[in-house]
Amino acid sequence: MKFVAYERTQQGTGASRRLRNAQKVPGIVYGAGSPTTIELDHNALFFALKKEAFHSSLLDMELGGKTEQVLLRDYQMHPYKPLVLHVDFQRVDATTKITKKVPLHFVNEENSPAVKLDACVVNHVVNELLVQCLASQLPEYLTIDLGNLVKGQSLHVNDVSLGDGIKVVTHGKPNPVIVSANPPAAEEEEAAPVVAAPAAAPTKGKKSEKQNKK
Repeated sequence: MKFVAYERTQQGTGASRRLRNAQKVPGIVYGAGSPTTIELDHNALFFALKKEAFHSSLLDMELGGKTEQVLLRDYQMHPYKPLVLHVDFQRVDATTKITKKVPLHFVNEENSPAVKLDACVVNHVVNELLVQCLASQLPEYLTIDLGNLVKGQSLHVNDVSLGDGIKVVTHGKPNPVIVSANPPAAEEEEAAPVVAAPAAAPTKGKKSEKQNKK
């Protein structure tokens, strides 16, 4: 994806406020050299942030007539208004080693035996993975094929097909689950055992006729 940025000369709270009033967003680009303060068109950035690829892939930033590759690293939104307040990018090249979250795209879920034959509920435990690789190897997303998923089965990180040089960062967790197929709730619930009601205690009735006669 490509976007256009402009060099920003004025800094500070007042300058940033004036930019936002002019429908601009202040930002910064760091890495591979000196940090550069930039400004972007608010509406263009706002709609770009709605696209998955803008968050997870290399971006071509045009700045001052030159194009360089960057990654979106952070952005700040207004607490309740649809306004982008600030954005951070990182310059990268083919030799830059990065750690970045990559979204998971699940396919063929509806055709799996777990869903088609056993009406299982497929639980997506995670929807993205943190990967470490060279910037040039960063995938836009990872495809998880669920076509062979069966009832009771779980897929783990080690089941994900990764490209050469791409490593999943699990923070010490051994092979965590990413998706599972659970049987329908009706099958999980065991029939409650039938417990016989205790025999009712004899009630105190009226005195017998003989006792009454006495």
